[in-house]
Amino acid sequence: MAQEFAINSSAIESKINQLLPSQGGFGAGVDFSASTMVIPIIDLTETATGSGLRQDLQTSLSHTTSTNTYINQATNTTIVNTTGYYSVIATCGVFFAQGLVELNLFDGTTSKPIVLFNKNQFVDTVVRKIQLNVAIKAGESLRGTCVCPNINDYLSVTTRQLADINGNLTDP
Repeated sequence: MAQEFAINSSAIESKINQLLPSQGGFGAGVDFSASTMVIPIIDLTETATGSGLRQDLQTSLSHTTSTNTYINQATNTTIVNTTGYYSVIATCGVFFAQGLVELNLFDGTTSKPIVLFNKNQFVDTVVRKIQLNVAIKAGESLRGTCVCPNINDYLSVTTRQLADINGNLTDP
């Protein structure tokens, strides 16, 4: 059975008036009460989830949080090596025979291609744009690799961290 208790506290009353000004306080002579009965309260608003932004706005690019990397000719370039979840937008152009451009996850020893653009002498010019999300764990990195004999072949990658490795969202 629940028990009821009267609470006489000017500090609590001041805090209620400050946090809930539309309530106008309880007025003089009205005491606060407490009960031993537990009543769960579930807040279903967006603010309660930890972000005031809608989900689609959460993935926005911004001047301060976006990074662009441009890669051409025969190079391996580290694009991201900080743990977390990232939005990746990549554009590539492979114009000459035997050109190869890839995005790969690298664990320090082994490279695993996640996107591969390949042109051989029997295929027309390859120009593509892709968008994907990747998770970078401890010890891993996202790399761009160009195995291209010509300076006109390229890979351009824009990244933005969406969340840290624990899933805490990063505002744009």
